[in-house]
Amino acid sequence: MTRAYRRDPIPHEVLARVVSAGQRAPSAGNAQGFAFVVLEGADTAKYWDVTMPDRSGFGFPGLLDAPALVLVLAHAATYLARYAEPDKAATGLGESADRWPVPYWIVDASFAAMLIQLAAIDEGLGVLFFGPFDDSDAVLRALNVPEGYEAIGTIAIGYRDESRDSRAGTSASRARRSADDVTHWGGW
Repeated sequence: MTRAYRRDPIPHEVLARVVSAGQRAPSAGNAQGFAFVVLEGADTAKYWDVTMPDRSGFGFPGLLDAPALVLVLAHAATYLARYAEPDKAATGLGESADRWPVPYWIVDASFAAMLIQLAAIDEGLGVLFFGPFDDSDAVLRALNVPEGYEAIGTIAIGYRDESRDSRAGTSASRARRSADDVTHWGGW
């Protein structure tokens, strides 16, 4: 996860290729109820102005230099409509979001976010996934996102600024859990 970026713009065709990777995410019922708002260059200020109007004390100022932000969105109504169609209606999942034991609109949008990040890394770019948290509704309004979409997270994308991307004292400096800690073969 990259927390400091150079301001160098990403060629549009590279950024378009990276974002389009998200369209290949698995999707329950092939509903594809996700969308992406891409902000490049000066347009990234639309996001930061809402989520962080006072940036003076921000601990990762190099993050603000990311030349692109991708807001990943999920749309539950798309899944409800898809699962109300004849081939899926018997599941009952088209009746309401409460019928879903796992909200696949969030799962599928998260898969899309991961594919975007992996595509960016394959292009030699740095990425950071983070959330707008308490500012989600304000971000959606500021970016004119239609009603019914929810923000899953934001991906900063750009060329890593090695001189400013310190990971000391951050979550990134924590050791990963071992495979034996997280993998349970044949049962727990």
